[in-house]
Amino acid sequence: MTALQVKPAAAPDAAQTLPTGPDPQVGKDLRARWADYRSAHPRAFTRDAAAALGVSEAELLSTGCGADIESGTGVERLAGDMAVLLLRIPSLGEVKTITRNETAVIERKGRYERVEISGRMGQVVGEEIDLRLFLDHWATCFAVREEGPRGIRRSLQFFDRQGDSIHKVYLEDPDRVPAYDALCAAYRSDDQRPGFQPSPPPPHPEEQPDGEIDTAGLREAWDALTDVHGFFGLLRRFGVTRTQALRLGGPERARPVSPTILTRALTSAAADALPIMIFVGSRGAIQIHTGPIARVETLGAWLNILDPRFNLHVRTERLAQAWVVRKPTEDGPVTSLELFDAAGETVAYLFGKRKPGQPESTAWRDLLAAAEPTP
Repeated sequence: MTALQVKPAAAPDAAQTLPTGPDPQVGKDLRARWADYRSAHPRAFTRDAAAALGVSEAELLSTGCGADIESGTGVERLAGDMAVLLLRIPSLGEVKTITRNETAVIERKGRYERVEISGRMGQVVGEEIDLRLFLDHWATCFAVREEGPRGIRRSLQFFDRQGDSIHKVYLEDPDRVPAYDALCAAYRSDDQRPGFQPSPPPPHPEEQPDGEIDTAGLREAWDALTDVHGFFGLLRRFGVTRTQALRLGGPERARPVSPTILTRALTSAAADALPIMIFVGSRGAIQIHTGPIARVETLGAWLNILDPRFNLHVRTERLAQAWVVRKPTEDGPVTSLELFDAAGETVAYLFGKRKPGQPESTAWRDLLAAAEPTP
């Protein structure tokens, strides 16, 4: 049975409510350009088409709003209370969820189980679908019905104010089509004009000079951690970016390694059936896989996990930094592999699977201990 939980919170504010105001200036020209692009590239993803056309994915997708969907395909803009909409997703049964950033994509089949919302934060907790949600960034949602090789594909696609994808939910159970249609009808916006006006990207946090950081205090606070989640507070307390903290932490706490460690770590974990945790996030969501992996393959520019219910795709040439990081906890040290792009943005985190009260897997720790240092 699906469990739903809403923690006590203040009344929803604008950050939790889907806006309805598209940009009325976005006209038929973009829709026509997209049609031409699809004719030349019939297998291209919407995200790739948007990049090629010089617009955001939400801008491109929104050109489908207002078209007749009686044929069963089309795009609808949804509006309303974001938190309540999320609480309706368990009614869809089996789904496939996708969360991505510029370098990594994580996909998982399963069910939304326990959904919890508290103010501007939320989470979905389950054996397969495991999410952390940052609702301040959730700006709009589209219900998308598109023709696929196995019939109509139905999805809910969430975007931030910049028009970048936050999270996508694809219906997998054909028996839940009525539930999907009911959800879309309940949240369908009265304004179905095509168009989406993206906001400028948020400024990238500037690093303070290393010499202005209390490095000794940072290391002392690091060594005093009792939970890995306390690391985020440590970064705010000392005013450092994550990569700067890793750089200043010293080799006994964080050591740079070659980004090629990702391929070896995944291949070794698969060969040994070693359960691991993989975190991949967008601006507004983090999706987590926990468990063993099996099929690891490199296809073109992508390193992939291609398991029946879990996929990971990473553009390895975009990995600029990799760090093996050690943090103390009440249950002993915990070791992570942390990956970043050239701008210092987080691509993914990997941990050995463990539960609170249990020590870290020695097999995972030994795997990372053998990582090659950065050339």
